Amino acid sequence: MQKIKAGFIGTGFIGPEHIEAVRRLGFVDVAAVAETSKEKAEKRAAEFHIPTAYSDYRDMLADPEIQVVHNCTPNHLHYQISKDIILAGKHVISEKPLGMTRDETAELVRLARENHIVHGVNFNYRQYPLVQQLRAMIAQGQLGTVHLVHGSYLQDWLLYDTDYNWRLEPGVGGNSRAVADIGSHWCDIVQHVIGQRITEVFADLATVIPVRKRSKQGVVTFGSPSQQEAEYDEVPVATEDYATVLVRFNGGARGAFTVSQVSAGRKNRLSFEIDGSLSAAYWNQEEPEKLWIGHRDRANEHLLADPPLLLPEAKAYIKHPGGHNEGWPDGMKNMMAHFYRFIAEGKDPLKDSANFATFADGHTAMCLIDAILESNQTQAWVKVKT
Repeated sequence: MQKIKAGFIGTGFIGPEHIEAVRRLGFVDVAAVAETSKEKAEKRAAEFHIPTAYSDYRDMLADPEIQVVHNCTPNHLHYQISKDIILAGKHVISEKPLGMTRDETAELVRLARENHIVHGVNFNYRQYPLVQQLRAMIAQGQLGTVHLVHGSYLQDWLLYDTDYNWRLEPGVGGNSRAVADIGSHWCDIVQHVIGQRITEVFADLATVIPVRKRSKQGVVTFGSPSQQEAEYDEVPVATEDYATVLVRFNGGARGAFTVSQVSAGRKNRLSFEIDGSLSAAYWNQEEPEKLWIGHRDRANEHLLADPPLLLPEAKAYIKHPGGHNEGWPDGMKNMMAHFYRFIAEGKDPLKDSANFATFADGHTAMCLIDAILESNQTQAWVKVKT
């Protein structure tokens, strides 16, 4: 099989993770990288041993050998760059949010379909083996009717007023931060697992730290300035550090979730519990090899990620024997593997179902974000408009 050639736009925190995951597949060539300047592009290309560097991503799109392009840029650039990728006839993987507005994401869905472009959004958490195991268990009725869905996504990387990042700036990150950045992942994974869509929300958002100190020397994502740093600019913050949202699903389930980027000690704790009429189940991303299964009339269980113990629907997502724990980079690899195999097998994005998140899922996430922001403003239940 001839290798698929891929290009990458943006090499901040997430870009190198895309590059590593794709290289693990074995049938994809990391052929080019684009950055905001020639110097930066060449520097990153040298660091990652990528043969071609572009200072303008549009030059990459003109390369006929590039078949797939990864959009790993800051949020405000996603829409236009993904649109340009589609119109250049390249398949595209975008980071979320897919765009800054519901109109933008709807247009990207339309354009991708009209041009028969394979399109993916990096909702990588649905790619864990035990997430797929739970999805299959619920589809088979092992938990019974799903009544309740509840959980949280907690981080601490913005706990201090000296923590700063471009995601705090609405013009770059968008009008929502904690909900858009991590709440979108929580909503995507629970909808995927239970097979129901969130249709209505009631939200409470708060900016816990309304004024932050931005280091004049700059801070990288998930980094922090030296404790001795004394040179700051004070910057007002409008986007939320925290949110709690009540949700209703189209299949009758109800629930709630909390997101926070100011919860000390919680590094990347995405967790959720599904309570059904027969059993319950709980999963936590920081311990992804364990699935708690709760019962009323017999002992509770802990299912560990081990290929012989998993249902057929989940076995394709696990690559190592039990006890060889797979984690965040492996979920990313699964996402890339499913996306690139879809292309390699010549599947039709209009006819064939995809086992990865598509632009339609990215549009759904944006519609949810809009509804949550409206609910917080009106302090009322808001239906999700698609």
